[in-house]
Amino acid sequence: MTEVAFHFNAPDRVAYACRLLRKAAASGAKLVVIGSPDVLQQLDRALWTFSAVDFVPHCFLESESHVVAASPVILSTSTHAVPHQQVLLNLGQLVPEGFERFERVIEVVGQEDEDRQSARSRWKSYADRGYVITRHDLALKTSY
Repeated sequence: MTEVAFHFNAPDRVAYACRLLRKAAASGAKLVVIGSPDVLQQLDRALWTFSAVDFVPHCFLESESHVVAASPVILSTSTHAVPHQQVLLNLGQLVPEGFERFERVIEVVGQEDEDRQSARSRWKSYADRGYVITRHDLALKTSY
């Protein structure tokens, strides 16, 4: 069964996603990040600039097929036709369609009320389907 984890209270969801992706990609994980086109564009820019010494190889699903095949991180607006099914990082507001094909789902939740409300709805949806959810409160950590 898919592991589901919520990472709550991210002061900056995109910056937190960059750090999470860097760590996961360095460990050899294959990831798909889904979200709105605007959020994915922000993430793409941030991945190119967030660290002077680290690079997280990534591309959009619409990139050339050989680039997609070689990239450990795929940015997409949906899970349809993605090549990786190991880790799904959700930066969207809805439960991702097809999430159950992935080994693990990570939900990144910011501090804004709207983001928290949609996260509560997603939490309930996963729980109603019988998924055990792990909760990580980033406010309890001094830095991420």
